Amino acid sequence: MAAKPALILLFSGKRKSGKDYITDLLHRRLDDNNSVIIRLSGPIKQQFADDHGLDYNHLLTASDYKEKYRVQMITWSEARRAQDTGIFIRAAIQMYQGEQYPVWIVSDMRRRSDLAWFQEHYPGCLYTVRVRASPEARAQRRWNFTPGVDDAESECDLDGVNSWNLVVDNNGEKEAVNEVLSQLQTLCQTCLTSSSLSQPHNSTSKSESLPQ
Repeated sequence: MAAKPALILLFSGKRKSGKDYITDLLHRRLDDNNSVIIRLSGPIKQQFADDHGLDYNHLLTASDYKEKYRVQMITWSEARRAQDTGIFIRAAIQMYQGEQYPVWIVSDMRRRSDLAWFQEHYPGCLYTVRVRASPEARAQRRWNFTPGVDDAESECDLDGVNSWNLVVDNNGEKEAVNEVLSQLQTLCQTCLTSSSLSQPHNSTSKSESLPQ
C-alpha cells in the first residue's frame, strides 16, 4: 500500500454507535479498487486469538463470543500498546502493504495515541469522523453498560476531543445517514480526482516503507 494515500478517513465512536455500519455502507459506494477498510482491531484480535487458542473469525463478529473475551483482550492489548503505541496500527496497514488504495477508511480509531500517530505519519490527508448514538439507540443494538469495558480507555479516551471534521448522529434515521454518506462520497471522489494516486490497487507503483 502506498505510504501516503490521497485521503484517510478516521472513524471513531462508542460501542454500538454504528461505526462499522456506516463505514461498510460508505465502502460499498466507492470503487473497490480505490478504497479499503482498515480495522485497527483486526491485528489485535488475530494475535489475541493466536496467543489464547481462540476462534479469530468469531472475535471479528458482533457476537457474545467476542463480548466474553473483550475485557481480557483490552487488558492484553493495552500492555502491548504501552510498549509501542503504533504496534497495531502498523500491523493493520501492513495487511495491505504492496497494494495501492488511495482512500483508507479506518473504521475503529479508539485512542488519542491513534489520532496522534496518524497526524504524525500522514499529515495533510486526514479527515476525522465521530459517530454518535443515544444510549437508547445503542441499547436497541444490544448494548448495555459493562464495567471494565465502557469505562475503559478504549471507549473513553477520545471523549474530550472536539475537533472532529464531521460528527454523525446515528440514531436510526436513514435519511440523515444517507446524507452523510453522500457528503463523504463526494469528499472521496474529489480527493481521487485531484490525486495522482487514483489508480487500481494492483498498480506496479513502488510502495514506500511503513512508518515506525
